[in-house]
Amino acid sequence: MVPPIVFWFRRDLRCRDQPALARAITDARANGAEIAALFVLDSRLLRTTGSNRTWLTLESVRALRSSGIPVFVRSGKPESAVTEFARSIGSPDVRASDDFTPYGRQRDLRVSQALAATGSTLALEDGPYVVTPGTVRKQDDTPFKVFTPFNRVWAIAASGITPSLSVDPRSTPWLRMDQSESFDAPFKPSAIVCPEPTEEAANELLKQFVENRLETYDSERDRPDLDASSRLSPYLKVGLIHPRTVLAAVDASAAASTNGARIFRNEICWREFYADVLFHRPDSRVADFAQSMETMSYDTGPLADERFEAWASGRTGYPFIDAGMRQLRTEGWMHNRVRMAAASFLVKDLHVDWRRGAKHFLDHLFDGDIASNQHGWQWTAGTGTDAAPYFRIFNPVSQGLRFDPQGTYVRRYVSELADVGKNVHEPWLSDAVGSLFGQLGTYPSPIVLHAEERDEALRRYRETRPA
Repeated sequence: MVPPIVFWFRRDLRCRDQPALARAITDARANGAEIAALFVLDSRLLRTTGSNRTWLTLESVRALRSSGIPVFVRSGKPESAVTEFARSIGSPDVRASDDFTPYGRQRDLRVSQALAATGSTLALEDGPYVVTPGTVRKQDDTPFKVFTPFNRVWAIAASGITPSLSVDPRSTPWLRMDQSESFDAPFKPSAIVCPEPTEEAANELLKQFVENRLETYDSERDRPDLDASSRLSPYLKVGLIHPRTVLAAVDASAAASTNGARIFRNEICWREFYADVLFHRPDSRVADFAQSMETMSYDTGPLADERFEAWASGRTGYPFIDAGMRQLRTEGWMHNRVRMAAASFLVKDLHVDWRRGAKHFLDHLFDGDIASNQHGWQWTAGTGTDAAPYFRIFNPVSQGLRFDPQGTYVRRYVSELADVGKNVHEPWLSDAVGSLFGQLGTYPSPIVLHAEERDEALRRYRETRPA
């Protein structure tokens, strides 16, 4: 009897455009073997992954089961869980899509060593990116540290890459037996509004975006009051869709040659740039990429904690910031323009360490990707790859006036300001100021004065500069 092949699902919870799974199935059919689909509830990741991301991952595994894939679920440390599962079914062959995060690389090394000790192997292929991290390099074979030149080389490398064949779970030789371990008890997300956790939903969302919003993406993408984003980031995070599929749909669309399509391709590239940065500098997950910024002074203590909690709960007194933080709590997602403004406010108005804000985002985001999140925060904090970093300080009022000109976004998430007119971004100027600020439970006054804190942020920045 031919032993089965184990396919270990991770950040690739789909059947479409799944090269590693497709190859495993091809090999299984050629040898008369079966495929044993496996998912591991990684005990290490469960301790650090926010409830929303955990929910989306587990519901996506359930969706795989509903599609006809009999996924076996095991819990514990992957090096133990994968090895024991392979041993229990007599399989010497474990396959998976590659992972390039610092944790993923260390985990896969441990699993590979544990399997080797039992005479089995772990074969990795493809991964969650169009271009594999580490392969886009300068002419001198060193990694890029700046986005624009990386983008030029990446675009050439990505242009010839197309989606792979999709897998039909109904015609796949799956190993079917008692699942034994399950996660039938529902896992509750903290968000009230959740993405539909299926690859069908991801592909339909892509279709709607390409047909209806891609052409105007360049002019509307910074407007949180409009439905202009793709909203694909949670699906990319857990692998319900691959960025190859996204780029192929963009390139095949009627809007492929528009500026909107060009800007959207750049957004896909930003995701891959940050993955590449983290691949080369795994320490930048928690350390300042720009080492000169390591001496930056941040506030700690009771007042800093109080201000952080006001920021996290959406009660800073700055409506645009508060709307974003409340959107994060209710939807597990935040518009990218508001993410930048909220991050800038925490670091440069409240003088709180960017790492604290980055962790809060990861605790709540459905799309919390370690590379994009940490380096996005560093870009805003001025400690990352940006060539002109720290003196970019977002004005929390002017950001709202510019990108939410009618106040629609603020009113959607800050209910206390629903009836404020033209001064919704500066409610302290409103005729209703007495009722807003004078009663228990109403909207707060600004917790800091932006102009003063901007000067303080620049002063601290100057202190990091050589004499």
